Amino acid sequence: MEKFKKEFSIVLTIIPKVLQMFLNFCLVLLAFILSFLLIKELTVFLKILITVGAADYQQFLANILIFFLYFEFITMIVKYFKEDYHFPLRYFLYVGITAMIRLIIVEHDHPIDTLIYSLVILILIVGYFIMNITPLERPNRPYFFKKVRNNTVN
Repeated sequence: MEKFKKEFSIVLTIIPKVLQMFLNFCLVLLAFILSFLLIKELTVFLKILITVGAADYQQFLANILIFFLYFEFITMIVKYFKEDYHFPLRYFLYVGITAMIRLIIVEHDHPIDTLIYSLVILILIVGYFIMNITPLERPNRPYFFKKVRNNTVN
């Protein structure tokens, strides 16, 4: 029985490492795909500037924001590896804000939808603000709970 527990504990230590390696491989592959799309977006910029000019500014702004979305996702993957396999929450908020701004620029036909998109941006910004004012480390004991002593009557 002791031998089984030892072998099982070895398996339990190997499985997370294998899954982490698989995840890292997939993220590196995704980073290469996003890098390719980022370069492709640069060629689209050049094509818009050369053929269309500044006449279609909405399309140009939408493409700039797509470029920043790719850029932010690649940055998030880099930060994942630099911060010991952890995605910082603020980068998700950056991506969300950029995506909503792009949505407002591209699809601004309906005023109610634009208002809802702008409220989503406001909520994301408030979330970012709250995230920045809270401490990174949690206190050992919450301030609103007092330490209760065990008073027993003999």
